[in-house]
Amino acid sequence: MQIQKEAGWRSFRRRFGRAATALGLLTAVACTSGRTPASVAGAGLGQAKPDDVTVATWNMCGVQQWSCERTGTPKDKFQQLRDLIGDSGVRVLLLQEVCSEDLSSSALRLGPEWQSVFEPYAEVDPAGTRSAVDCTGQGRGRAGFALLAASRLTDVEVIPTEQPTVGLHRGILCARVPAQGLRVCNAHLSLRESDDEHPDWDFRDDQLGSLFAAASTDPSTVVGGDFNSPPPVGRANTSAWIWPSEAYTTYRECDQKGESRKGRPTQTNGSKIDYLFTALPRTGCEVVDTKASDHRPLVMRVSRPAPTSAAPEVSTSR
Repeated sequence: MQIQKEAGWRSFRRRFGRAATALGLLTAVACTSGRTPASVAGAGLGQAKPDDVTVATWNMCGVQQWSCERTGTPKDKFQQLRDLIGDSGVRVLLLQEVCSEDLSSSALRLGPEWQSVFEPYAEVDPAGTRSAVDCTGQGRGRAGFALLAASRLTDVEVIPTEQPTVGLHRGILCARVPAQGLRVCNAHLSLRESDDEHPDWDFRDDQLGSLFAAASTDPSTVVGGDFNSPPPVGRANTSAWIWPSEAYTTYRECDQKGESRKGRPTQTNGSKIDYLFTALPRTGCEVVDTKASDHRPLVMRVSRPAPTSAAPEVSTSR
């Protein structure tokens, strides 16, 4: 469903975001100084403890027509998934730019315990008609983003977000992983100038707001994905205003040490645009080199939350 633009502060900020950043940045600084940080991530994953669980986010660059022709074959990308599982102990993956049939094939090859949910991207034309984005290459299905886990995924939901009026719709996909005691949300944010009708509009602030609002409903949530945005550091960063203050305060990023928000590069061009955030204690963080994408997988280990006496989960099939 197309979400209509709002008047007021959101519209003002979308059109004049760079000029409206000062108040937001001052507020973020004030909030940061008043919070108690979660445990600090180390340089790597280190030794796992029995109650640890490992989550990864990876833009697979599997949609060949999106400048991914030279980033490896589907076989190369599957091998990277298997290495993340075998070498880094990953049990839950947040994937972007994946082809639906590649995902199904990977889950099948990994074993019967591996389950996935997939949400397709959509192209929206000036008349509001939505069209699927097909992956090039025979039998590879549609392009989209997904969750892949070594156990059952339940309570699957697509979080409503503001999207371009004309252009590519990405989004946010959440699910619960009962065996790991986690809820995870995978976000692929819009690029700036992604609205063909309003190229000066920026949707990332609203999308990040929706993502962290979704995280706030459950303290066991891990959120992440490809945010198409640098971290809020540096005087030259004109998009720092998009970040909600709770991103680095209430929640902590995989690679965040103390109050530093920089993080290691996750893209082969030297930038960081891939993230994992949680309010759970972090026990390790790793950026994994790969030749199978223009993004490096980001891997975070967290302490599994203590079990609760919550009501039984209701499975949602997709």
